[in-house]
Formats: sequence, C-alpha cells, structure tokens
Amino acid sequence: MTPLPTRGLYAIADTTLIAPERLVAAVEQAVLGGAVAVQYRDKSGDTEMRRLQARALLQVCRGHHVPLIINDDTGLALDLGADGVHLGQDDPTPAEARRLLGEAVIVGASCYNRPELALHARAQGADYVAFGRFFASSSKPHAVQASVEMLAEVRPRLRLPIVVIGGITPENGASLLKAGADMFAVIQGVFGQPDPRAAAARYAALFA
Repeated sequence: MTPLPTRGLYAIADTTLIAPERLVAAVEQAVLGGAVAVQYRDKSGDTEMRRLQARALLQVCRGHHVPLIINDDTGLALDLGADGVHLGQDDPTPAEARRLLGEAVIVGASCYNRPELALHARAQGADYVAFGRFFASSSKPHAVQASVEMLAEVRPRLRLPIVVIGGITPENGASLLKAGADMFAVIQGVFGQPDPRAAAARYAALFA
C-alpha cells in the first residue's frame, strides 16, 4: 500500500469530466505535474467499466508511488487492493470500512461544514477528513458552504490531515493553507484544463 502524503494536491479524477479514452493519460499527467494523491470518482453504475478503469489507474499510480483512493465504493477498493477509500454521508462508517479493508488502507471521510463529523470520523479511525465546498464550484454547485473561519477553528482540534474542496484555485488557495488546510482536492481546476500537468503544477507550487 502507498501511504497518504500529509500535504499537497489531491487530484479527483471524476469521469463526468474526463472522457474514458483520456482518463489514464490525464491522471498520469496530473501526477507528473505534482499531484500527491488521486481519487477515482465514477457514479455511472457500470461495474465492469469501473473495475477496468480503476485497475488501470491503480497501475499508473503505483508506478509513480502515489496512492489511489476509490470514491464511495469499499467493495471495489477491496477487490482491487486499492490504497484507500473515501466515504460520504451515505457510505459505511470509517470503522466499518476499516474492518473490511484492514489497517493499512487509507480511509477518508467527507465532513462538509461540520466539525463534529470530523471529530467523530477521527474517533472511528479515519486517516483524513475533508471539508467543503469553500468557493463557487462547477463540479459541486449545490454542495454545502464551508467557511475559512470554520477551518481555522477546527484545525487545532484535529490531529490528522485536512483536505479542502470546492472551487479552489491557485489564486484563492493561500487563504485555506493559512487557515490550516493540508491538501487541496481539485477536480475542474486540473482535469477541466487543456493541460492537466501544467494545471497540477500550479497547485503543487503552493505547497513548495
């Protein structure tokens, strides 16, 4: 298993944004640009396609020593031997995922704008928590709004990496770093750009 880095760009490969024939190449370009973790996010329900795509991405990520985290699907993460799983409010709890997947697997949890969810996820064995959205987001336009002030308030209470998501750009990300964010989860800002490698590099430079 590849461990989760504690700081950097967390690129989310959302298949609603990336054409199937571009998926593997786009993810590799993002990693070459400086992404330190990749999440595979697919909501299509096509089980076989998901397995094939995730397996191909796992091979790329392993080649670059970057963890591949599966969105929502503990079964797929288990089948592939993926490095981790990311859980939402309708998914198994971090404790349940840990029992299924083992101690070495990365377990992350969406906590939206609710610090109490993050504290609960930490108590249940999550390796990282995610808050957001922080800014206007084309990928998550209806997601709940999180504030920089909330992030700064909860940071001292959490002894694990905090991932932030939602409309984050190289221009507005500095305020989140100052408030205590450890990783930027980015979809459109990397994979919606003509050159994912160059786009990733602009985010990675903020962590240099």
